[in-house]
Amino acid sequence: MSLSPHPAVENSPKVDLVIPVYNEEEAIAAFHRRLRAVIDPLPYSFTILYVNDGSKDATAERLTEIAADDRRVTVIELSRNFGHQAALTAGLDHSRGDFVISLDGDGEHPPEMIPQMMQLALNGYEVVLTQRVEGQQAGWFKRWTSDAFYRWLNRLSNTRILPGSGDFRLLSRKAADALCQMREYQRFLRGMVAWMGFQTVILPYSPAQRIAGHSKYSLRKMLKLAADALFSFSLAPLFIGISLGGVFLLLALIEVIYVLSFWVTNRQDTLAPGWSSLMFVLLVVGGVLMITLGIIGVYVGFIFQEVKRRPIYFVRRILSSAEESASPHEQA
Repeated sequence: MSLSPHPAVENSPKVDLVIPVYNEEEAIAAFHRRLRAVIDPLPYSFTILYVNDGSKDATAERLTEIAADDRRVTVIELSRNFGHQAALTAGLDHSRGDFVISLDGDGEHPPEMIPQMMQLALNGYEVVLTQRVEGQQAGWFKRWTSDAFYRWLNRLSNTRILPGSGDFRLLSRKAADALCQMREYQRFLRGMVAWMGFQTVILPYSPAQRIAGHSKYSLRKMLKLAADALFSFSLAPLFIGISLGGVFLLLALIEVIYVLSFWVTNRQDTLAPGWSSLMFVLLVVGGVLMITLGIIGVYVGFIFQEVKRRPIYFVRRILSSAEESASPHEQA
């Protein structure tokens, strides 16, 4: 058995911990022991919401064992792998606490920061964001792509997103309820939290090493998240397409003026046939048109996903020692 939790003081704040997990059978037990070592001495009433995002290994069995050993644990098992952002949404929808803290279950988000986050929340902040300070343990490719992503996203979007921020954050009940009202299908939660505009404080941290296993965020998933962020929070790609079209119209006008100058000066016999230059212009203009149509197609695809109004996730079962009341946002 683990350490006995600190008895919650009457009327003490209720804190929900939302922890999405996917194929973390090797790490989840050690993570829970580390989490308990942090929260057991704290004078708050904790509920731990593990969201099993369609794991294909023995994560479900490990979570069942954890729930049997700790009455504060609720396991929300999704019907399949819906993705990290959807799993976080499921946890937020089922939260009831005065404060909600989301963190990953692989150990990279240090639970040791929970006391600091709670202290800032009790001082009146509605959102406590954490900002990752990358050390040399992060590879150059990850650092470069992360910096480039936030730099360009903040240039192209009207919503400023904190560089180095992730999904390790605290939300007040009011902020969590507001976030649950935003039901778009393509979800980029860190941008949605920034867009809400609640009173926010930033807490820097150094990411810890994974307890076990490897990161489930593949390059493909990172690119998809970047695309969701760009197309959900900026119309800049459309304006870039329009600008490129304007540039080529201007070049066409210059070309017309240039050709007319030969006719005005009676030098039309010196004009070259121009086959190669004509083909070059046609290919470039055709490429720009295809890119612009592709950008428009992505936005139309996003609209198509939204108008179908499909649920963000489905819950297979909820495992809890305590009574679980129905959520107004469940499976929405």
